[in-house]
Amino acid sequence: MVDQFYDYEARKGIRPISWQDYFGLCKGLALAVAPFQPEIILGIMRGGLYPAALLSHFLRIDMFPIRLTRRQNDRVVHDMPRWVLQPPATEVHGRRVLIVDEICSEGITLRMAEQEAQTLGAVEVRSAVLYAHTWGQGVPDYIGLITDELIMNPWDREVITDGRFVFHPEYAHALEQQGLRPDPALLIGVEPYPLAKG
Repeated sequence: MVDQFYDYEARKGIRPISWQDYFGLCKGLALAVAPFQPEIILGIMRGGLYPAALLSHFLRIDMFPIRLTRRQNDRVVHDMPRWVLQPPATEVHGRRVLIVDEICSEGITLRMAEQEAQTLGAVEVRSAVLYAHTWGQGVPDYIGLITDELIMNPWDREVITDGRFVFHPEYAHALEQQGLRPDPALLIGVEPYPLAKG
């Protein structure tokens, strides 16, 4: 087993992303991607499903989840990404495919997904990400934001531990590598909604 977290030593500063930032980044990507006229979207699980789902709504095309990852149960356990859920061959063949992920660091995951789509007979394959680090910006065709800051997404800043929401330990680890402590002000600040049932 490798280290349970990614290496965050190259991050400089922090960039908390709000739900409004996420929505705005996806709108920008949708405008950029629209002329390509993708026929389907392949969203890379897990983080890539957020922009992939919203882009599929904006562009009014089908989205299919795929999963290739170094993680298992939210911990990094493999040195290289591994296929867990591959693209549906019948949906990819003969179509223009847009692959969507949350972030591009080295570009390994995107390249693997692009190669698989091409192998399955996609007419053309392009990729879009919400964010890219400077060292990975050459891989995606569309990028919402290029930064080497620690990006803190709104959907994974908090996790449930012992029945309560706490700061995600991976973000806490990444902040500590910059000499920072997890500040409660960095959390989304939304209380659980009272459920109608359950």
